[in-house]
Amino acid sequence: MKRMLITAFISISISAMAQKTDTIFIRKLMESKAELFSSVLNHPDKNQVQVLYTQVNRDVTNRPTFKTFSYNLDPNHYFYPASTVKLAAVIFALEKVNRLKNTGLTAKSIMITDSAYKGQTKVLTDTSAKNRLPSIEHYVKKILLTSDNDAFNRLFEFIGRAEINKKLKANGLNHSRILNRLAIGDAGESAKHTNPIKFYNGDRLVYDQVAQYDPKEYELNLKHVVMGIGYMDSTDKLVNKPFNLAGKNAFAIADQQKLMQKLIFPEAFSAKERFKLTNEDYKLIYTYMSKYPTESDFPKYDPKEFWATYAKMLYYGREKVTPEPHIRIFNKYGDSYGYIIDNSYFVDFKNGIEYFLTAVVQSNEDGIFNDNKYEYETVCFPFMKNLGRAIYEFEMSRTKKYKPDLSKFKLVYTN
Repeated sequence: MKRMLITAFISISISAMAQKTDTIFIRKLMESKAELFSSVLNHPDKNQVQVLYTQVNRDVTNRPTFKTFSYNLDPNHYFYPASTVKLAAVIFALEKVNRLKNTGLTAKSIMITDSAYKGQTKVLTDTSAKNRLPSIEHYVKKILLTSDNDAFNRLFEFIGRAEINKKLKANGLNHSRILNRLAIGDAGESAKHTNPIKFYNGDRLVYDQVAQYDPKEYELNLKHVVMGIGYMDSTDKLVNKPFNLAGKNAFAIADQQKLMQKLIFPEAFSAKERFKLTNEDYKLIYTYMSKYPTESDFPKYDPKEFWATYAKMLYYGREKVTPEPHIRIFNKYGDSYGYIIDNSYFVDFKNGIEYFLTAVVQSNEDGIFNDNKYEYETVCFPFMKNLGRAIYEFEMSRTKKYKPDLSKFKLVYTN
């Protein structure tokens, strides 16, 4: 019995060692391209860089396994996650729809949002939809195509703050929380109240959700939540005090990538760990995560404002270029308070390349927040592009025993 226990312990230890994240490779890769990364490497804390890269290796049956590499990763070091939280809302909203399917509710049902607390707003129509009516499905499209803030806020209200945070924990995303709506100054008590909503199939009411209230605070052990030397308040007046983000959303880099891995490869996780999504849900998410705004008719976007590569930070930066036809990037990015974050699964169909890459970088030279003066163009976007290209170049040189079958991700991009 004792020998069996020792053998089991050794086996577990070997397994744990095999799965240990490499913390050297990415630093060495960036150091080998000093002309691109020296400024950030010399100031990793100033620019708050964190990177997580995961190789995907297939076996003879095409089953994936992962090997992970990190740089400066710290789940307790706070950064503002901005719009990256929206991917969790997309998944959790579709899961809730599936849970309520016996009522007749579907992602296509007409979603009429009412108001019941100060500051809340109603939604009766959506002129960007083909039928000019709001729905879960259309909000999902708007979030994944161009990171629409109002679309996220409506899913936040549908899911409810308590359920969102319960699901984060249930999925092992223990360094994350989603507390409030985005881009409307939502905080404190107002964020705890969500709107009443009615869903219709045609003229028939199928689900009536009353207003909800969530009293919990969702404390996390975070550091660096107070930053900078000042900020502009709601009246554009400079406040000469550090900016406090203690009551904001949080979404750690490792949690972001875990969410993405479970979304992209549900078969790599046990049935209990998988999201409660249908094949149609996966197809919807995959399609609009990788679709370019210029390929969409409903919603329709002005290509001058939302060009093809607008949302694909970890390869294109924010350059207005024609995307490479053999590449698709399944991702959710965020940008706010000088932070640029991108959480991606990259596919090159021609060369049989696939990998996960998630990163954050920040630049705020004057230390003032809310002044719209951040070095996105000179520091953040170039870093994200160069990092994505460096990893891609390495993947091009990496030998794989089995070439992946990527046909699952070859999608039709028509409305």
